[in-house]
Amino acid sequence: MKITEIVLYVLEHPQRKGRGLKIVPVPGLRRIQYTHAAGPVETPTRQHFIEVRTDQGITGRCTTFMSPDQVQILRTQVLGENPLEREHLFQKLHKGTRWVYQPAGWFGDFDNCLWDIAGKAAGLPIWALVGRVRPRFPVYLTGGDATLEGYLQAIEAGKAIGIQAYKFHSYKGGRTDIPIFYKVREEVGGLYTLINDPVCSYDLREAIEVGHIMEELDFLWLEEPFHEQKMHLYQELCRELEMPVMANEMLMHDLGLSTQWLIHGATDRLRANARHGTTQVLKMAHFAEMHGANIEMNHQGGLFGLVHAHLGCCIDNTDYYEYFMTAVDGQRRDGEEWGMLNAPLIEEGHLAPPDGAGWGAEWDEARFRALVRAEH
Repeated sequence: MKITEIVLYVLEHPQRKGRGLKIVPVPGLRRIQYTHAAGPVETPTRQHFIEVRTDQGITGRCTTFMSPDQVQILRTQVLGENPLEREHLFQKLHKGTRWVYQPAGWFGDFDNCLWDIAGKAAGLPIWALVGRVRPRFPVYLTGGDATLEGYLQAIEAGKAIGIQAYKFHSYKGGRTDIPIFYKVREEVGGLYTLINDPVCSYDLREAIEVGHIMEELDFLWLEEPFHEQKMHLYQELCRELEMPVMANEMLMHDLGLSTQWLIHGATDRLRANARHGTTQVLKMAHFAEMHGANIEMNHQGGLFGLVHAHLGCCIDNTDYYEYFMTAVDGQRRDGEEWGMLNAPLIEEGHLAPPDGAGWGAEWDEARFRALVRAEH
């Protein structure tokens, strides 16, 4: 089998608009701190897909953040190669990243297409190719910055669809967060899972203070309390807290940097996203497993949740899928907007991948093609 063509599709939704993000200051802190808000200008919502075609008519498709220039670089490197030789292609592109002047993990969605092709060629789902460790993957609900009442409302909405874990996003500073955490723990009881992600809005002193309170309240982990550039501060924080710290979200595209942070005690868990490639995520997961650590996948993941659903069911040392909606079919409706019909549903607080070959995505091709605005 040979790779014959790589196509980047740019789809544009006729009704959906987005505003992008605007950097805004956080009020009420003793230091200068920023967060984001919706931008002032509406722009059409776009979604990119990469498709890898072969001389045997087997095609791999995945959502992507790749640019037309990166796809052209791929063509130069991989046309005519065997798509089943994933490790050869990973090593070539990973080790060659420096020589085509791209960021680490840049070819990840191409790698996901190769997995799709392999599954279709074998007639097996990805979870069967990798090896499944669980039939379904538990979910935590991620919320935005809110008041105490807003957090409790979100938790109740999650419970209504079976979700028994919640992650705070808060940009208000540790002094404001502490009483909220006490009250929420009191309301949800001791068995409910709580996680805190202040998204770089603490300093070291706050992270230590809040971290000890979180340990008292039996939180699961503290995520990215301050910017990742401060490796020595993360080392100090990890030494201070018994609870896991997860510190590498803005480094998770880089296999080498992320694993070095774990080696040097600057994070206790690895963040990852399969948009940087299933092969890379599995390498990171196995590396973390050998170090007695977990890997936790970030955000929805490719194909509106399908990719991370497969991987979450195949990786032993991971706890939760990150979910952003309070409806069981939120991701399915999101996928249907772009022509993908079977994004995973939430069932009893879990999601599960399909049994179809490859990623198992099912497409309304007419809908998909109708939204295409450009091909590269």
